[in-house]
Amino acid sequence: MSSNKVMRKLALVLLMSAATQVVAAPVSAANLDSLERMLEAQGQVQLQMQRRLEQMSSDLDELRGKVERNTYEIKKVVDRQRDIYREVDNLSRQPAKAEPSDAKKEATSSEAFSSNTNENAAYEKAVNLILKEKDYKGATKAFQSFLTTYPNSVYKPNASYWLGQLFFAQNQLADAATNFKVVADTKDSSKRADALLKLGVIAERGNDIATAKTYYQEVIKAYPNSTSANQAKTALKKLK
Repeated sequence: MSSNKVMRKLALVLLMSAATQVVAAPVSAANLDSLERMLEAQGQVQLQMQRRLEQMSSDLDELRGKVERNTYEIKKVVDRQRDIYREVDNLSRQPAKAEPSDAKKEATSSEAFSSNTNENAAYEKAVNLILKEKDYKGATKAFQSFLTTYPNSVYKPNASYWLGQLFFAQNQLADAATNFKVVADTKDSSKRADALLKLGVIAERGNDIATAKTYYQEVIKAYPNSTSANQAKTALKKLK
């Protein structure tokens, strides 16, 4: 018999001896063997539980790593979208933020496309000066040149809208209004609601309250479910 087993049996004898003083039960070899088997079985159960806990901990670490990777990828996508929206907001310079869906439409450029590849390239280049290069002065010149070269372009409402935004951001309100009116006169332009809103803001800044109210009311009537309409309602309440 090994020394460890001898020591274990001796410990069990001492425990059983102490127990006999309380319960007056005799200590026997059978009791010792039974207790030893119980302790061994308990040790096996504890070992299995420990292994399961270790496996669960490993699984949780793996899941945590996947969640962190997914979170990082989502953050990169959100950051890219936020950069585009921020550029549009910087150009707008108005209290309310631009609607994300509107920003996407602006970035993709138009309701229609020209069959003239040079015209398409010139328009795209002007847009990229804003969204990619952030060269607002260069973009202003590019859009002005574009409208001079292609006065009847299918992109005219969009180009005029961008020019309006650029002039508005530089507080050149008269030039901004001229370009926004071109958009406002184009009934099927996706930018018309915001152009009407901007015309209202410009009129309000010029203390032409009656005209400002007219533009705000037109936005609400023509585009009741739009973000521009919500902004127009807020502006009208402040004028009362």
